[in-house]
Amino acid sequence: IAMFMAMNVPNQLIKKVTVPAYGLAIVFQMLLPVIGTEVNGQKRWLGIGSLSFQPSEFTKVAVIWFLSVYVIEHRKELANIKGFIKACGVLLVPVVLIAVSNFSSALLVGLVGATILFVASPRIWYFGAAIAAAVPLCGIAVLLPQFRYRLGRITTWLDPWADPTGAGFQTIQSLYAVASGGLFGLGLGQSRQKTFIPEAYNDIIFAIICEELGLVGAALVILLFAVLIYRGIKIAMRAKDQFGMLVATGITAVFAFQSIINIGVVTNTIPNTGQPLPFVSYGGTSLLFLMGMVGILLNISRYPKERD
Repeated sequence: IAMFMAMNVPNQLIKKVTVPAYGLAIVFQMLLPVIGTEVNGQKRWLGIGSLSFQPSEFTKVAVIWFLSVYVIEHRKELANIKGFIKACGVLLVPVVLIAVSNFSSALLVGLVGATILFVASPRIWYFGAAIAAAVPLCGIAVLLPQFRYRLGRITTWLDPWADPTGAGFQTIQSLYAVASGGLFGLGLGQSRQKTFIPEAYNDIIFAIICEELGLVGAALVILLFAVLIYRGIKIAMRAKDQFGMLVATGITAVFAFQSIINIGVVTNTIPNTGQPLPFVSYGGTSLLFLMGMVGILLNISRYPKERD
């Protein structure tokens, strides 16, 4: 339903709601630490009656819309460092607010926003300066007492067997699942590790896919994501206007980075951070907004630019 609705929403209407959507996303994120529902020690959910949702999922879409409109309206300003910093500020506000309760989602939104700015900016070297400034700031943030546990995730990533029953337990069990799948897997429903791995149906679902379907099944899943990302890039390149191009770029970046982060965590390629595998992991809010984003992509693809 979300996909079909998004397919038929005019782009002009989307442009009109970008500012209210961005403002609403900021309000949601500010309310989260105050009235958010706590799950597993983290406040990442807002409840409305019997319903609950993750504001970070809505914020992803809102940031893509608003940042796309912002860079179009301030295109000339992006050519100077002051204008580029302002655009980064527009992105950093929701990223910082999300990071208070959900660092992995903040990282994802930051990467998606940076992709839009990279595509829109006429000065590529600004990104080198931004990265050079961000690295030491991230290092300082990791060393702060309230974020010290993130440093623990890095040390666990480097050597999960240093604490096999504690911090490294999930990573080790995930790697066992990946390894035991072999070439063709144990068969659907035959996973043994899913009884041991925490969040096996959510953040670590790819490990279960590897165990049940093996290397062949895992490669097929990765191939399907690659096709989705490729089609998203083609839609962005053929978009009728710049707004459609930037929105399609942002949505494709969500699919790309979210799947890369999830698979990277499962295979211990990157430090452990919670991101669901798009369209596969359990989660109603995530699936609702992902399908809505697919609908927006299909909407953009319906009106390609005229070829010369």
